[in-house]
Amino acid sequence: MVDSTNPETIALHAGWRADPTTGSVAVPIHQTTSFQFQDTGHAARLFGLAEMGNIYTRIMNPTVDVLEKRVAALEGGVAGLALGSGQAATTFSVLNLCEAGDNIVSSTDLYGGTWNLFANTLKSFGVEVRFVDPADPQNFVNATDDRTRCWYAETLPNPKLRVFPIAEVAALGRKIGVPLIMDNTAAPVLCKPLALGAAVVMHSTTKWIGGHGTSIGGMVVDGGNFDWEANAARFPTLNKPDASYHGAVWTQAVKPLGPIAYIIRMRVILLRDLGAPMAPMNAFLTLQGLETLPLRMERHCANAIKVASFLASHPAVASVTHPSLMTGENKRRADAALKGGYGSLLGFELKAGAEAGKKFIEALKMFYHVANIGDARSLAIHPATTTHSQLNAEEQAASGVSPGYVRLSIGIEHIDDILADLSQALDAAA
Repeated sequence: MVDSTNPETIALHAGWRADPTTGSVAVPIHQTTSFQFQDTGHAARLFGLAEMGNIYTRIMNPTVDVLEKRVAALEGGVAGLALGSGQAATTFSVLNLCEAGDNIVSSTDLYGGTWNLFANTLKSFGVEVRFVDPADPQNFVNATDDRTRCWYAETLPNPKLRVFPIAEVAALGRKIGVPLIMDNTAAPVLCKPLALGAAVVMHSTTKWIGGHGTSIGGMVVDGGNFDWEANAARFPTLNKPDASYHGAVWTQAVKPLGPIAYIIRMRVILLRDLGAPMAPMNAFLTLQGLETLPLRMERHCANAIKVASFLASHPAVASVTHPSLMTGENKRRADAALKGGYGSLLGFELKAGAEAGKKFIEALKMFYHVANIGDARSLAIHPATTTHSQLNAEEQAASGVSPGYVRLSIGIEHIDDILADLSQALDAAA
């Protein structure tokens, strides 16, 4: 196996060399539900976690396994779990630590789907989410009590795009024994939250990692860097006997396999019971995208900076939101966390208001008007009436969405063509 810390090499080689039987270099698509056991003893060892291996594709699959290993290596973690969507990854990352009556503390700067999950759906599970402004890291500590199981945030929040103070918040959490879970969807390769102190990283692989708008998926990566036993009372799901698995105490049961109690419990309990596996075909397609991720991120970021500069100087534009244009503490945080670029998301407001924004989107010819980000193609959307439409006005404002805000996800097309399409659409909206 190739040993490297460089993302360009990891994206191509981590977790796989060749098929031992056929010599296939490309990862095969194991389109199967089940796997033949060698004998009854082998089956018993697999079910008892005495040996790791494939039982049923809902829980583990060889194609999916390569993707899990590759993304975990890219993030510097010890193990990954691929899921059917980014939304499932967010949900599992939190529920893996929470029971009814528990709470988590989350940044207010969130994707609309995550906000809705946290503010509404988790209530039905008996889990409270306390939202705090990440402008002051101390807000996380102030909102924490004995039933707080984790803190949650986005590296490059959509749509505010104010980079989260990962190192500062993670350090505060570790002092009181609370892990930080980071959604790193918008900053793969650019940011390494685990190296900055986060305990867990998740992705919607649908976005930049897949990169081609073909496959829905999610990923949770266990950093293997958090001591779940040191404050056992705060993490009962990992430290008390699990009645659904013969009384296994996860922090003890998997010690021979390494510091993977968090991700193993997610696989054999949540994924087993709630489902939401990633399909083998989607894992295969996501692997194809992952192979060129570092190269695409370079172009994404280079194009986005040029678009931000173009819009900032355009007479019809009132404001532009992109880390490259920020100043003060927001710029310092971006420079501290992001290496190699500021991401490909940006937002802007037209001086003529919301109606002009709608005209702008409808006049675009090359940009796609879709509910996605991180595609190789350039994309545009009006969040207030789409991705964040289920939030009330106050919640939209807290998450960074105003009535006239237009979000762009800049692709890897030639910059001249991107700017030409934006220019003609701005003229049409005037």
